Amino acid sequence: MPMKLKPLADRLVVEPQEQQEHTPSGLVLPETAKERPQEGKILAVGPGRRSKDGSRMAMDVVVGDRVLFAKYAGSELKIDGKKLLILNEADVLAIIES
Repeated sequence: MPMKLKPLADRLVVEPQEQQEHTPSGLVLPETAKERPQEGKILAVGPGRRSKDGSRMAMDVVVGDRVLFAKYAGSELKIDGKKLLILNEADVLAIIES
C-alpha cells in the first residue's frame, strides 16, 4: 500500500520500532515500563528545506533508511492502525548501517 502522507520541507515520516516486550531474563514488560522508541524506518521524506537563495537543500536520508532519533522528537499520529512519527531532519541523530 503506498504511503498516504507527503511530508513538506525537511520533514520525514518514520515508523518507530517497538521496544522488546520481554527482558533478557524472560520477564514480560507492561506497556507503562517500556521506553519510547528511538529507532525506526523512514517511510517518506520531504523535498528538503529551502536555502536563503530559494534553492532546495537535499535531504541526508532516504526512504528505507533505519535511523536513531531524539527520544521525545516529532509528532505522533496513527494511520490505518499504524503508529507513525513526523520528524524534522534535524531530529535524526544517526543512520543505522547494516
